[in-house]
Amino acid sequence: MEQERTELSSLGEFGLIDHLTQNNETVQAGTILSVGDDAAVIDHFGKQTVISTDMLIEGVHFDLMYTPLRHLGYKAVAVNLSDICAMFAEPTHITVSIAISNRFSLEAIDEFYEGVYAACSKYNVDLIGGDTTSSLKGFIISITAIGEVAPDKFVTRSGAKVNDLICVSGDLGAAYMGLQILEREKRIFLESPAVQPDLGNKAYIVGRILKPEPRADIVAWLKENEIVPTAMIDISDGLSSDLLHICKQSEVGCVLYEEKIPIHTEARDMALEFNVPPTTCALSGGEDYELLFTVKQEEYEKIARNEQISVIGYITDKAEKAHLLTKQGNKHILQAQGWNAFDEQKKP
Repeated sequence: MEQERTELSSLGEFGLIDHLTQNNETVQAGTILSVGDDAAVIDHFGKQTVISTDMLIEGVHFDLMYTPLRHLGYKAVAVNLSDICAMFAEPTHITVSIAISNRFSLEAIDEFYEGVYAACSKYNVDLIGGDTTSSLKGFIISITAIGEVAPDKFVTRSGAKVNDLICVSGDLGAAYMGLQILEREKRIFLESPAVQPDLGNKAYIVGRILKPEPRADIVAWLKENEIVPTAMIDISDGLSSDLLHICKQSEVGCVLYEEKIPIHTEARDMALEFNVPPTTCALSGGEDYELLFTVKQEEYEKIARNEQISVIGYITDKAEKAHLLTKQGNKHILQAQGWNAFDEQKKP
């Protein structure tokens, strides 16, 4: 049975906006005025406002050949909420702007918005505005995320101090390996369209790239346990790049222990199948959207109680630079794309 296709031109811009927001319900007490006027109005009741914007371009940030539109909508929101969490803030509102070519039907855009609303529902975030326009080619998404934090309680990248512990939530490298398997299956499909994708036993790593989750739970746990990170960032570019951001902004060095870096079994196995060191995937892969943060040493006993947090190193004086201590006991200068020993290695 042929799927129904409604051309976007049959609705017009305002008709499309009305359609996409007809069931939009707000849950935040601070949402005074939402979609439907010249601008939204929010009240954060004496708290400070945190704002972050991100843009996703088809063919650069996502490939619709293996990214379901619902997952794309969810991920587009999730990665923006992750930036708010990385400020030690609570996400509350988003705006969503899209530019779409006539290759997309109303049904396709509905699917995308299903994902947007699913993420909003899970994280108690209100969609309060945005824009829709036409694109000559492809699909462009711009999302602004807004959050709130108690006055001056936000955490930046610049507060790490010598002897602070370096901590990370969850595990690293799985999203990168999920991307590699999807790209491999895409190549096979393009060469042999009759061959069905083989994603058996790869649910975790594929899920990590297609449907990441912001670690709002880690922020909530830290606050409940009265732990305030000295510096924090979310891991979008890989552990080495993002740790170096903290080191640069805080004017410090660091020692990172290779053996302490948390890597999921499925990601490790897949890396070995692709003949890539699992550590390389964690250091340079990106898109894990875990939280990387530093805490004072006296917080160690509290941190150790959370199985979702790993202590992976410590902050040193700036003069000592940023180093990775390998499992063999060798010290390498930490570089944004891995370290010197891997210069000859290409990504799969």
